[in-house]
Amino acid sequence: MSSQPDATADANAPAESVAAALSSAAFVRIAARADGDALAGAGLLARGLRGVEVPFQVRVAPLGTDVSTASTDGLLVAVGSDFPEADVTIDAAGRPASLRAHDVATTLVGDSGRVPEPNGAVDPVLALAGTVASGEHPDSVAASLVEAATESGSIERRPGVAIPVDDVVDGLAHSTLVHAPFSGDEDAVRAELSSVIEGDRVARDEETRRSIASLVALAIAGDDESTPRGATAVERLLRPYETPDGPVATLGGFADVLNAVAVERPGVGVALALGHGGRSAALDAWRTHARAVHRAIGTAHTGRYDGVFVVRGDVGSGGGDVSGDGGDAEDDVDDEDATLGRLRTAAGLVRDFRSPEPLVAALGDGVAALAARESGAGEAAAALATEFATATAAWSGGPTRAVARFDPETPEADVIAAIREATR
Repeated sequence: MSSQPDATADANAPAESVAAALSSAAFVRIAARADGDALAGAGLLARGLRGVEVPFQVRVAPLGTDVSTASTDGLLVAVGSDFPEADVTIDAAGRPASLRAHDVATTLVGDSGRVPEPNGAVDPVLALAGTVASGEHPDSVAASLVEAATESGSIERRPGVAIPVDDVVDGLAHSTLVHAPFSGDEDAVRAELSSVIEGDRVARDEETRRSIASLVALAIAGDDESTPRGATAVERLLRPYETPDGPVATLGGFADVLNAVAVERPGVGVALALGHGGRSAALDAWRTHARAVHRAIGTAHTGRYDGVFVVRGDVGSGGGDVSGDGGDAEDDVDDEDATLGRLRTAAGLVRDFRSPEPLVAALGDGVAALAARESGAGEAAAALATEFATATAAWSGGPTRAVARFDPETPEADVIAAIREATR
């Protein structure tokens, strides 16, 4: 732990005081929760630190708490989680971590007449992508940033769907912004869109893009397994912001990739968030993540309880990579980490497109992801980590999204009972 006197762990501390702590540090260790919002936030902070020549290291932690405190070097910054050992916390209540990080980075590079980093320490596209990844709509929570990015030409609203690639078949098959009958299956997408695209899988005009968006919305509306919430949830896929100079095609697509790569290939994700490339590897991770999640939802065993919808599906396992960005990124992910991240994505999609109950619990062996329409996810995750504790038990999250690790020997009936009791 650092003994920096001006560091603060208050998530709502003024951006000026957080920036001052960062700029005066000899070394900064950034620990980001394994999701797109926190990854974007970590990238913004790291870019700001590079702009003021403060060395740093970035690590993505699946629970936001899996960070070694053995080292006493530097300032420890937690992004997206309330890590008790952190010197600085970037996770203001009720606001995406990426927007908070954008505020801090903007303040950091503006201090003492310093020149901003050439790669863009205060990149609005990265901050807005993190906002979308958090589940928020940027027009609602970051209107001024949207306006600035639009005026600069960094984003532009257009008809169509929010995917990271130009190929709409690839994009819709692997999107995790939506779960539809065609999800995870390129042949099914091609059949769904056969009336508007043939050999060319790129929508080159606005009329074709509108037709594609309409067909997607109709597919959700006509899906017997979908819920009324699905008709609203699909809107995040429609009328995207195009990102002409971004690493992928649209803002929503960027958010989707960030969420996936934070789970599957965190080292690549750090490089992407830092503006160091890695687009091809990130898209491969996005496809891998989507296939695993959609397959798990399609084959899952489900159970409906009073207020809770339980899902147990095989999300497979994933390997990780250890890759950095020139010496200042650290990465390690194992099968359990990948499982937890995939369950988290599955729980959110089931909540939005399949669940008749307000809380979804996606269960694995000793891990769970909770997704709630309004509240209860954090309480349920905390109950699992507390009641079925082990040396590595932990939980992270908030009212609508949370994950937990607990004793894998716990009977599933006890897990479900604990969740129901915690959310009564």
